[in-house]
Amino acid sequence: MIRLIACDIDGTLLQNGASSIHPELFTQIRRLAGLGVRFCPASGRQYSSLRRLFAPVADELPYLCENGAVVFGPGDPGPLLSRTEMDHAAALALCREILTHPRCEVLISGTNTSYLCPKHDDIITLIRDFVGNHTCVLSAPEEVPEPMVKISAFCRDGAAAMEPVFAPRWRSVFRVAVAGEAWLDFTLADKGTGLRQLCTALNIPLSEVMAFGDNYNDIPMLEIAGTAYLMDTADMSLRRRFPNHCARVDQVLQDLFPGS
Repeated sequence: MIRLIACDIDGTLLQNGASSIHPELFTQIRRLAGLGVRFCPASGRQYSSLRRLFAPVADELPYLCENGAVVFGPGDPGPLLSRTEMDHAAALALCREILTHPRCEVLISGTNTSYLCPKHDDIITLIRDFVGNHTCVLSAPEEVPEPMVKISAFCRDGAAAMEPVFAPRWRSVFRVAVAGEAWLDFTLADKGTGLRQLCTALNIPLSEVMAFGDNYNDIPMLEIAGTAYLMDTADMSLRRRFPNHCARVDQVLQDLFPGS
């Protein structure tokens, strides 16, 4: 029996540069709720961005945000169910190191704010206008006024190229994950951590969770869910690890829950 669907967003629900959710999914989410199945966005995005994406059903959903570092329950706003904070001194050191690389920008995540120390204005446009995050521009990471839950490097030459630069030092301190073509994320939590915390709060066994993802930052969530689906567009090494593949989340939900 499936009682919770945890679904990645970018590359999974949003493909080929799409910036909005197809309205049919909202109909599916409501019908699934009628069958006792909850839908939970599980993303590296922040709470505000996810609520905008899912506006027609925003108050009805729990949210696994910032790669599992922040989890909110349903409501307007929903209750903060968990927050995994990074060590402040180590997080600042990481931010400063990212900023020393001329082709990288740093994004610092609080509970529901993205803090930028931009070298170029295009990163502000990307995070504030395209992604839709609640954004604050600072002159230095030391000005962040709240606990940090995630640090992200925006790598203009690609995250895969920069992972060998950052990971050897920081993997012993934080979890390091490629979260998209240009994004390298550092957290203490991961999507598996967030999913465990959410399931505890909702009293849902992990065996009754279905999860969808497409990238390396989805692995911890896919590994612990009772049923896991990987997108057809995922890297071949990931597809070998997870036998269930699909092209579209909505089609899998339609097949598994015909009334939805």
